[in-house]
Amino acid sequence: MNWKLIFQLSVFGLIMAFATISLIPEKIEPVFWVIIFAFCAYVIAKAAPGKYFLHGFLVSLVNCVWITAVHCFFYDSYVAHHHDMAAMYTGIHPRKMMLVYGPAFGIMFGLVLGLFAFIASKAVKKTA
Repeated sequence: MNWKLIFQLSVFGLIMAFATISLIPEKIEPVFWVIIFAFCAYVIAKAAPGKYFLHGFLVSLVNCVWITAVHCFFYDSYVAHHHDMAAMYTGIHPRKMMLVYGPAFGIMFGLVLGLFAFIASKAVKKTA
């Protein structure tokens, strides 16, 4: 496992965590994520020593830690710009729901990024 690579690629999640607080609207956020996932999959395919799916999965899990922490910490600013997310949290404190949904989304998107990385490993030539 290349933990340095996993951590370095997870910085995109940290950047997106801050960017989605108030800069990037939730309607165009998926476009940014697709670009980030494609780039991460390419880098994993080029630089990882193997276990491409696992590398992609772990990048996404570290991303979910960054994103959940930043969104919980800056909750008021986040929901001011993401009204649909605020409406989702009824009946339980929204920060608690973020702590539940964050890892769930991390696992779900980890499967996606892992698949992207696996596919990229078959399509991209490895550097020596």
